[in-house]
Amino acid sequence: MPKVTIEEFNKIMHVGLPAAKDAGTICTEIGDGVATLRLPYDPTHLRPGGTISGPAMMALSDATMYAVVLSQIGPVELAVTTNFNINFLRKPPQADILAEGRMIKLGKRLAVMEVTLFTADDEHDPIAHATGTYSIPPRN
Repeated sequence: MPKVTIEEFNKIMHVGLPAAKDAGTICTEIGDGVATLRLPYDPTHLRPGGTISGPAMMALSDATMYAVVLSQIGPVELAVTTNFNINFLRKPPQADILAEGRMIKLGKRLAVMEVTLFTADDEHDPIAHATGTYSIPPRN
């Protein structure tokens, strides 16, 4: 059972990360240590060459990691990214992007996660893969 609901996470994300709200990013699924977010296609996410920009995919990946970590520790807003790595695997078409994240290891102070990105019309051929670590603040 996740420690935050979809509705709770979307509220935290849209209040704390206004750029995610402006981009239309939304959490569509959340479970214990897993989450799926969607970035709706928008021409403002394009880079020269007509592909979705790396920064848009990186922001979606990081927001997904935030959902994954909060699904296991609850609404700890000061959990923050300490490391982030992404591999772009293929040129994404102009389409909605889905991010599927999962916890790899949750410790007392650090959480290690991975996120795989797909286009909404092809959920079998990844466009990017990210890994990251979040720092979890001490509980008072």
